[in-house]
Amino acid sequence: MNLQQRIEILVQLGKYIQGNDEAWEAVKHRAFVRNEWFTIENTNKAVENIARYFLQKDLLEAWTKENNVPEICANPKIVGLVAAGNIPLVVFHDFLSIFISGHKQRIKLSSKDDVLLPFLIQKMTEWNPEVAEFVEISEMLKNCEAYIATGSNNSGRYFDYYFGKFPNIIRRNRTSIAILDGSETEEELLALTSDIHDYFGLGCRNVTKIYTPKEYDFVPLVNALKSYEQLLDNVKYKNNFDYQLAILLLNKKFYMNGGALLLEENPTLFAPLSVVHYEFYENEQSLLDELSTNEDVQIIVGHAGKAFGISQKPSLSDYADGVNTLAFLNAL
Repeated sequence: MNLQQRIEILVQLGKYIQGNDEAWEAVKHRAFVRNEWFTIENTNKAVENIARYFLQKDLLEAWTKENNVPEICANPKIVGLVAAGNIPLVVFHDFLSIFISGHKQRIKLSSKDDVLLPFLIQKMTEWNPEVAEFVEISEMLKNCEAYIATGSNNSGRYFDYYFGKFPNIIRRNRTSIAILDGSETEEELLALTSDIHDYFGLGCRNVTKIYTPKEYDFVPLVNALKSYEQLLDNVKYKNNFDYQLAILLLNKKFYMNGGALLLEENPTLFAPLSVVHYEFYENEQSLLDELSTNEDVQIIVGHAGKAFGISQKPSLSDYADGVNTLAFLNAL
């Protein structure tokens, strides 16, 4: 397959996943049965973002041109891909990058997200049987020539051990933060709530820590957060919320209740599900300088960073951990 053929089949996939084919709808339901965090609403949200921001012909052509992707990959390598499974199709950008580069990939899926992508690969293979030569799903990733692996800090140590002697991209735990200055509009605060709550807050692009000035008025933010109170209708989420609330009460800690979210003053970046930490700052520029070099931070949201409401809508060039996946693949 040449580059143009790969782009065309990806564009076709984008149109397909936005449709309501019965088989595709059944697969989304099966993914939910397999993993109750993957509600139909959340899967549809992920799919819509993939179709709109990844699988458009003009975007794919501009992206591949910018990264000098050749029409034909002269020496295709086998790339082992270890997928995360925290949100629906979270591995898709890596899958897309390897596929469009012309390399072959061997994918080890997460048990949390092993329904959606295999179906989409099957569809692509139906449209063009050559796809099967480039994509394989496997439990074992032996005899690969490069690796892209995403996991926890603990699994990252194993990835280093097993994949360290090969060209690799290894990703560990990251989270995202917001810096507020007190001038945010109601619309911006509502947009921030989606940065916090989308996919139940399970993504590395979800905001888990908020920095505010010392005199910050939390009332508008707390009111905005209550727009997501329906999250408590999800049993798994409510169990987490009730548990975290009980911990705060038992420890007699001050907290603010944002409906389906608990705000706790805490210096750590990572927060448990259903909790967001907050901390006061004195100098915004000093804070930015400190956070911009922090390897635990994926995205900074706010007037000095990414716009509110788009943290879970990455573009093709919004690479995880800031590492250009396509440039890595081109250099193999």
